[in-house]
Amino acid sequence: MAEATATTEHVYVPLWRVRLSLFWKSLRTNWAMFSENPIGLIGLGVILFFALFALAHPILMNTIWEPRVYDPISGYDMEIPFHPSPPSARHLLGTDPLGRDILSQLMYSTRYEFALGILSAVVTVVIATTIGAVSAYYGGIIDTILMRLADLVIMVPFLPILIVLSALTDVGMIELALVIGLLSGFGGTTIIIKSQALTIKVKPFIEAARVAGGSDFHIIFRHMIPNLLPISLLYMMFVVTGAIFSEAVLSYFGLTTIQMSWGIMINTTQLFGYLLRFDTWYLLIPASLAITLLCAAFYLVGRALDEVVNPRLRRR
Repeated sequence: MAEATATTEHVYVPLWRVRLSLFWKSLRTNWAMFSENPIGLIGLGVILFFALFALAHPILMNTIWEPRVYDPISGYDMEIPFHPSPPSARHLLGTDPLGRDILSQLMYSTRYEFALGILSAVVTVVIATTIGAVSAYYGGIIDTILMRLADLVIMVPFLPILIVLSALTDVGMIELALVIGLLSGFGGTTIIIKSQALTIKVKPFIEAARVAGGSDFHIIFRHMIPNLLPISLLYMMFVVTGAIFSEAVLSYFGLTTIQMSWGIMINTTQLFGYLLRFDTWYLLIPASLAITLLCAAFYLVGRALDEVVNPRLRRR
């Protein structure tokens, strides 16, 4: 009798532990699919390199580099008789026309490129996911108004808007990230996420939540949006690429108030007339290569995530 009682006892497992276990299992499964794609691993490796690159700058400034020489904005090396100077043991990537260390500028700018891209992507995802879910759930006049707004944003050229806005007012890193996030969030990303939300709206668990008395707010934010996050994460990668590229273009034309970025480095090269000179390649190549590599890395990771998120693209 005691044995029968013991076998029928139930072990209580906290809900958070069950959810954590399911999340960890899903994460391992998705990582296994992601790791099968070499372009995704290459992109992730490049992103990790730039992340370490950015983290190393304050360490070098506080331990090895002398601030008055290696400060990326106000530094100047008086021991070198002329600037710009080519790469050397003292300046691995040389100095710019103002006597500032190019490697220090490159490392310093990396953290702000990450901040710009991630902030833009977060704003885009929050807006696009919310609008897409609301539009798909309610339909009717709400869907019509939101989708026509998205069509209007898509029709307006993206980069010219940023150029005009930068010419009219001071645009820093945060302002630029918010504008890019708003334009991307109300544009094509919303339409794509809304189409995905329509497939989730007809799922049985949505109907079960409605029958159980769940409010519209509860259904949208507790059931629909969590199921839209995988595809939202995918489009975050593409928004980061667009944000970094847009900042580089605006900074090249001198239309931002950002003190130092990869676009500013190219702008300085052009401003002093060294843009098309082969003997001063070290002024143009490092920043240009950094923009290309980081944008390509996020794009490659996005393409690899597409195979994880989209069941039709998964390898059998």
